[in-house]
Amino acid sequence: MKRVLQRWLAQYFSTEEAVLLSIFLVVSVVVVATLGDVLGPVIAAMIFTFLLQGVVNSLQKYGLAKIPAVLTTYLLFLVAFISALIVLVPIVGRQTTLLLKELPNMVYQLKELFSTLPEKTAAYISPEQVQILITRMSEELANLAEQLLSLSISSFPSILIILIYLFLVPLLVFFMLKDKDILLNYISNMLPKERQVMTTIWDEMDVQFANYIRGKAIEILIVGSVSFIAFLCLDLKYATLLALLVGLSVLIPYIGATLVTIPVLLVGYLQWGISNEFAWLVGLYAVIQIVDGNVLVPLLFSEVVNLHPVAIVVAVLIFGGIWGFWGLFFAIPLATLVKAIYNAWPRAELTAE
Repeated sequence: MKRVLQRWLAQYFSTEEAVLLSIFLVVSVVVVATLGDVLGPVIAAMIFTFLLQGVVNSLQKYGLAKIPAVLTTYLLFLVAFISALIVLVPIVGRQTTLLLKELPNMVYQLKELFSTLPEKTAAYISPEQVQILITRMSEELANLAEQLLSLSISSFPSILIILIYLFLVPLLVFFMLKDKDILLNYISNMLPKERQVMTTIWDEMDVQFANYIRGKAIEILIVGSVSFIAFLCLDLKYATLLALLVGLSVLIPYIGATLVTIPVLLVGYLQWGISNEFAWLVGLYAVIQIVDGNVLVPLLFSEVVNLHPVAIVVAVLIFGGIWGFWGLFFAIPLATLVKAIYNAWPRAELTAE
């Protein structure tokens, strides 16, 4: 056993770079797992910087100097950022409040629906089994309603966090855009001079991360906007809130679309019942999900995501469990990073004894 371990260490950790890369990865995982929430504004700023860097590069290609290109891009970002705060946030907040107020009535309607199940399913399920199912679902609905209604009580810390984000994120975005080369050189000077593997991984992941973040932003914008137009045309309640949820659901591959389907169809059913409007909602929502999965995702991420669906789901579960929201957001690029590290890791050739 000792000999096998020694051969394995000699094969994969025989170089200085392999040892340093291992230490760097361990430290990064520990920092992310322990300080992920604290570093949230920095990570959010990095995401916006990746998005805006493409605009800066485009402006420079048209002959604009770096500083004017950065200032123009940053002003456009501020206008979009402030517009979203002024227009989108109040509407979503108002619809969320209305939904919470109407929640007890929605729970009552669902209980009434469940009470009719024994008659409708008597030929398939015994009344006792239906009653057990109704009791369990009623308990879960009551717990869900209690948790949602308690959000207003525990919202004060969240408000403070939001205010911190609103102040720090735009400030960090400006300095990351303006001093990108300085920051990258500072990080580069901290690394060993012989870093062929790190350079290979960085060159691959720099493109991967940038393309993924920009593609995901475009996907959220398209899916959210199309969902909003569809919900608005159907006069669905809480159209803005539900469209925002549908747009953000693309952050979590496979799982997000499944979870967000429940509130969309539930609100539609409680508003219209089984009717033509509800059928239109189901049909349009299905079309949006099909087009997103079969057209948008291959078009936007054909050169970015080269992972098996099982690997993607496992990455979502692992990184989401370790890092919460940011783990879900970065699950695919982090899985790609793991793959890139595995492919580029230095391996010593061992001679047979």
